[in-house]
Amino acid sequence: MKGKMVVGVVGAGSMGAGIAQVAATAGCEVLLYDMSIDVTEKALIRLNKILDRLVEKGRINREKSNTIISNISLINEIEKFKDANLVIEAIVENLEIKKEVFSHIEKVVPKDCVIATNTSSLSVTNLASSCKSPNRFIGIHFFNPAPLMPLVEIIPALQTEKKIIQEVQLLIKDWGKTTVLTKDTPGFIVNRIARPYYGEALRIYDEGLANFNDIDVAMKEIGGFRMGPFELMDFIGNDVNYAVTETVFKSFFYDPRYKPSFTQKQHAEAGWLGKKSGKGYYNYNDGKIASSPSNLDEPHLNKIFTRILVMLINEAADALYLNIASKDDIELAMKKGVNYPKGLLAWADKFGIENCVAELDKLYDLYHEDRYRASVLLRKMAKSKSRFF
Repeated sequence: MKGKMVVGVVGAGSMGAGIAQVAATAGCEVLLYDMSIDVTEKALIRLNKILDRLVEKGRINREKSNTIISNISLINEIEKFKDANLVIEAIVENLEIKKEVFSHIEKVVPKDCVIATNTSSLSVTNLASSCKSPNRFIGIHFFNPAPLMPLVEIIPALQTEKKIIQEVQLLIKDWGKTTVLTKDTPGFIVNRIARPYYGEALRIYDEGLANFNDIDVAMKEIGGFRMGPFELMDFIGNDVNYAVTETVFKSFFYDPRYKPSFTQKQHAEAGWLGKKSGKGYYNYNDGKIASSPSNLDEPHLNKIFTRILVMLINEAADALYLNIASKDDIELAMKKGVNYPKGLLAWADKFGIENCVAELDKLYDLYHEDRYRASVLLRKMAKSKSRFF
């Protein structure tokens, strides 16, 4: 992957357009495809506006802006990927639709072209099976908005050739991104480990222990998180977040740790999707919400924070125990992918691994649900009084 690369991007929505911007900024020749040429044209208009703002702020000069735009060509036929070195798909999270697209792409691109998916939750191995040469298939998962978020998860399929993994990691680093390597398991690193941030917050609300704002305040003021769970779900979109939760839950054979919430399901069904619809857990129709102080005292806020934190730590420990990713990549992913104030394994050391297990056991004793089972790794470490770092 040397010289001026030709990068194809399938899908001109916010994610596809963002990936196109990243590749074009890195000097690649980008072919942006969507079934609707109207969608691609609108994406280019949005990109021009984004670049104009960057010029106004002094982040780039006008020459750089013009170069980025000139590096992007809009196409309306997949056949125009015939000279591509890399094609990244960023379309709807539907397994069958994606597989059909990959089957089409493979017939067009050169034999040494790498074919990639930006899926956030589907099986990369399953998607690779749609190709006759699955050894060149890989997951390259950007986070939204792709130009701003530094993290990219690299997910080899079971069939992916080792040299492709190394080439892709080097390439994405050359694009200015931080990469982490993860096994092809549901949710990969970030969307797997982050599930309790939403799921346990929803559970606390469903039990009537606190309202949306109280929970958000607890995580921001006690935990130092930039956004509370409900603010973040509204930012992501309740339809998107619920769909990922549902996919992860099913993919883990209905493990209760990933069980979706009826509250989130109903918000998605009502069209209360968050900021993009004007209403979610908060009302955004009047511009933006003001941060409200909580009516709960500090001990109650601490209790909420501790409950969510130990569930997050438990997921991070279990991901390490099951060799989903290295210790360093797990820490890096959560800090760079979802802006956590510190790595969860380092947080476990600070909180005390014995305390983590004790808190999880309290929850399990209360609910008798497998949702609250402590990771085997945490139990072993608590017993040996060892630490992650």
